Amino acid sequence: MIAVAIAVALAMGTVFISQDARAQAQAEVRSYDIPAGKLSESLKQLGMQSRLQLLVPPELTRGLRGRPVSGAYTVTQALDQLLANSGLSYEFVNAGTVVIKKAPGPASDKTKSPNGPTGKAKEKAAAESETTTLAAMTVTGTRIRGGSTPSPVITIGSEQIRQEGFTDLGELIRSVPQNFSGGQNPGVLSGNLAGAGNANQNLTGGSSLNLRGLGADATLTLLNGRRMAYGGFTQAVDISAIPVEAVNRIEIVADGASAIYGSDAVGGVGNVILKRDFDGVTVGTRFGKAAQGGLASRDYDVTAGTTWGGGGLIATYKYASIDPIYSSRRSYTERLVDPSTLYPGSDLRSGLFSAHQSLGDSVELHLDALRTTRHQLHMYNYRGTSSRATPDTTTTLVSPSLEVWLPGDWSLSLGTTFGKSEHNEHRRQTVITTGAAIVTDTCYCNDSRGYELGAEGPLFPLPGGDVRLATGIGYRENDFRDVDHVTTASTFRGHEGVRFAYAEFNLPLIGPDQQVRGAQRLDLTAAVRGENYSTFGGVTTPKLGVLYGPNADFTLKASWGKSFKAPTLFERNYAQNAYLFFPSSFGGTRYPVGSTVLVLDGGNRNLQPERATTRSVSLAFHPEAMRGLEAELSWFHIDYRDRVIQPIANASQALSNAIYAPFVNTAPTSQAQADVIASAARFYNFVGAPYDPGKVAAIIYTQYANTARQRIQGVDLSGSYQFELGQGALTLRGSASWLDSTQQTVSTGPTFALSGMLFNPPKLSSRFGAVWQRGGFSTSLFANYRGGVTNRVDNVKSASFTTVDAALRYATGKRDDIWSGMELALSMDNVFDRDPPLYRVAAPLYVASYDSTNYSAIGRFLSLSVSKHW
Repeated sequence: MIAVAIAVALAMGTVFISQDARAQAQAEVRSYDIPAGKLSESLKQLGMQSRLQLLVPPELTRGLRGRPVSGAYTVTQALDQLLANSGLSYEFVNAGTVVIKKAPGPASDKTKSPNGPTGKAKEKAAAESETTTLAAMTVTGTRIRGGSTPSPVITIGSEQIRQEGFTDLGELIRSVPQNFSGGQNPGVLSGNLAGAGNANQNLTGGSSLNLRGLGADATLTLLNGRRMAYGGFTQAVDISAIPVEAVNRIEIVADGASAIYGSDAVGGVGNVILKRDFDGVTVGTRFGKAAQGGLASRDYDVTAGTTWGGGGLIATYKYASIDPIYSSRRSYTERLVDPSTLYPGSDLRSGLFSAHQSLGDSVELHLDALRTTRHQLHMYNYRGTSSRATPDTTTTLVSPSLEVWLPGDWSLSLGTTFGKSEHNEHRRQTVITTGAAIVTDTCYCNDSRGYELGAEGPLFPLPGGDVRLATGIGYRENDFRDVDHVTTASTFRGHEGVRFAYAEFNLPLIGPDQQVRGAQRLDLTAAVRGENYSTFGGVTTPKLGVLYGPNADFTLKASWGKSFKAPTLFERNYAQNAYLFFPSSFGGTRYPVGSTVLVLDGGNRNLQPERATTRSVSLAFHPEAMRGLEAELSWFHIDYRDRVIQPIANASQALSNAIYAPFVNTAPTSQAQADVIASAARFYNFVGAPYDPGKVAAIIYTQYANTARQRIQGVDLSGSYQFELGQGALTLRGSASWLDSTQQTVSTGPTFALSGMLFNPPKLSSRFGAVWQRGGFSTSLFANYRGGVTNRVDNVKSASFTTVDAALRYATGKRDDIWSGMELALSMDNVFDRDPPLYRVAAPLYVASYDSTNYSAIGRFLSLSVSKHW
């Protein structure tokens, strides 16, 4: 079958394809970054980076390794280097299609495999095997090898990261319109002074994915498919702990994926995939500074690697130092009590090691290890006290795994992961008038362990291809400790163990070879996962999907599934405390003199798991007649039930905002007050007078609770178009996301908006721009848009926020002089130095008057980086 297909393709190319077009495709120079590794994987990356279709009989690449390709080359030069000494050659069928075949002459011994046929039998098997289209890579969102996910996937490769001037994965994810920059991110103000909630503040100094604004704890973050350790107390994962120099690509599935990966994947999943191999040593440095002052940054990194016959490794180390931005350096925040930081100072040391070793042609060992330490400095003032925090966070991950290729195209994988994050919160609070100091030193300590055994392979053939199954079992556990280093006591400790099993099927009902009118492709997918928790019992989540291609130009995807998320260990175990305050602290007015309010705050051991039903439909357009054009339109809907939140996120409005009324008891009986005090670990009186039940005007319940429902829906649009311009190539690229999210806190209460409101994602976010590249030179220009948000206090909507980013890069490539392997890059973020839109605050001396979860106080930022590769 393959021989016939290749012969027909060659004949059609000879008759119909313009020789000029073919020559132009072969002569075009592009920048390639393909590490050494399995030849099949290397060809996948070459197909993606060259935007050509590669046709390969799978048996030809089995057991072969490809050489690294890094630099500016024509596609023929890249193929020559990749296939050197492999016993294979290539032939252009037309301007967009290349066939990989055996080189003339004796067959290479390297093509032999202990598990496969040899001699004439092998040639016959190669001729009868299916063609593999390597331009489409295996993506996150499925465990089927070579499969496709019915959910839209955002893929950002290392070349795109460099072209657009990103030097940190935190910067990268904050540029993605589907991601909310609130939650755990360094630009979000600390201390929750503005009332954005515990989850929306900088704690560890790291950056977390927060798809659809559902919270960092509702987006799963993976490193090479393995879970990373939680950080701080909000169960966020610091994606910026991974050095960007070692990253091959990041894949984001903005759709529910609990049936594939388990808890935390309600909003979706992000998978950081490392460079598999690296040959040589690269040393780089970067310097930058904000135009309005502060954020002077100094980065130094070294990346080294090597490959050998049966494996390879890559190791990278990075040091980055950043000065803080003080409020006195920005005109719109200079009224804040000094000193206050808008962006913390930090020192980061990060090291990563990734290696693999083949044991024959059937077994491969992998090891990924990561360790990051970050020290911070941030300061803020509130109600007569000044706080100086100098926290440090250490993140560690060790993930060994074993992969075995079995006869019949089956594979077996065994992996284990050990993760740890220790956040030590060193804080000194000083009473400004007296100088009295309160010192706190608390560790939010997270430990995780996971073990998984999986298998994948074909079950039986269908007309469109083999039905494939991925299945597995495993166990993971998490520990969270809140340790007071001052008293040397553990405030609380939580533990959770999870046993799980899963199965995923891919059913290709129709394939291109069948030549069915109106249906070039039809695949059905199904997955189911069962998990049993030591804390609340069992849960089962299914997911169904369909992929339909009427022709080569369109692909329609649709998915339906169930997702869930376990309450975090902090939300369940954080000690409940009772407080006595005056009503004015919670927005209360017109209360009798001497009135007080009783507040119950903390965790809730009665929390139930969060559950969601997710749906998505997407239409992808990838016309054969315009190979440089790709576009996708997606619709998504999430029906989220029992969402665990702080029902009163902004405590200063507890008595004045109607949406908080269900959690305020305005007629508290003596028994209700006694129940609150009895349930609390401690009772704090802040009114300066003895507690009198007769003067308590209200009880405010701020502890974590399951809300009735959240509904999230919207539309995503993304696309790219590459074409020749002058003597180079121009790529237009962009994406936009429109979001509509609402919440109903209790079943009998009203529904109110989340998106478009202060400290929530805006209704509309987008990023569009262009990259022009010629040889080793590239320049990019991108515009970022964030819609305005409405303040619930006065119902005033802020202005939108539009910034422009620009970057220039030049890579010399391989040369015969000292300039060989040099790369210089100049980038400028927020070119026009726009300030964030402002809103009116009630406490102007303590709260910055801009929404730091959506808009940045950095302003124009200019950086210069230089690197050299040996």
